[in-house]
Amino acid sequence: MPKLPPLAAVRTFEAAGRLQNFSRAAEELGLTQAAVSYQIRQLEDRLGRALFVREKGRVRLSETGQRLLPAITGAFATMSDAFAALGSDEADVLTINAATSFGGTWLSARIGSFQLQYPELAVRMAMSNALVDFDASNVDVAIRIGRGVWPGLRAEFLMRQYLAPIASPAFIDQHRINEPADLLRVQRLAPNDSWWADWFALAGVEAPLVPSRRGIELDSQLQEASAVQAGFGVAMMTPLYWQSELASGRMVQPFDTFYVSESSSMWLVHRDNRVGVRKIERFREWLRAELDKDRQILPKAIWEPLP
Repeated sequence: MPKLPPLAAVRTFEAAGRLQNFSRAAEELGLTQAAVSYQIRQLEDRLGRALFVREKGRVRLSETGQRLLPAITGAFATMSDAFAALGSDEADVLTINAATSFGGTWLSARIGSFQLQYPELAVRMAMSNALVDFDASNVDVAIRIGRGVWPGLRAEFLMRQYLAPIASPAFIDQHRINEPADLLRVQRLAPNDSWWADWFALAGVEAPLVPSRRGIELDSQLQEASAVQAGFGVAMMTPLYWQSELASGRMVQPFDTFYVSESSSMWLVHRDNRVGVRKIERFREWLRAELDKDRQILPKAIWEPLP
């Protein structure tokens, strides 16, 4: 690719050629008339051709300048349109990154109502359990799981993580699960997870410190739900994410005991310097309103921030 002249000189030529006046070009660019003359001279020396004809205190484009100006003006217009479009995209598109289990269930089922409420905003959503790097991506907001301390980010508490055993009705009937202790003798997903031990303790069941087998560990509740509905076993899951499946009977929560995490919560996260950005504020308000709809059906403890 041929080496281009300095952009400052090209920009100066475009303004001077379009206005046919060095003084007015200097005003538009915030330069002195001498600086404009210098930039033009530098460009002419580089090209080996005159771009302007100078006569009696005024200038006009030379034949070379006349040939060059339309292409240069068009190039700057194209760049201007590209940057304007980029700014419009950033203003009108909300990009969300959400923890996989929450994003693939509760949020995916409701995000359409946000777009209907704010039709001027488009929504892009990705799901990942990895911590998104805001500086290396175009993500506006994220739903993260943790303790809420991430340098450079504003984290707003949403709710604590909470779980309960969930299985298919056929699995419950087949294995005659009538009380919490019955879960010790059946297939459990991720049986080594500390959440199981904590839940058994809350249910008043003395469970072995080390399960008899490691079992299967899956990346998200989306995968666990598939295994559960296939009758493979029972999993510790968040009932909030599976309201329709529980209401329809495709999955069941056999016991009312919930485990509410003492160390991990869900947070709405964005950069510190983006407080007050309209699209982020609209999403924050909508998310809180949607969570409030579920407040009455969930344990009060999940709304209490971590100590």
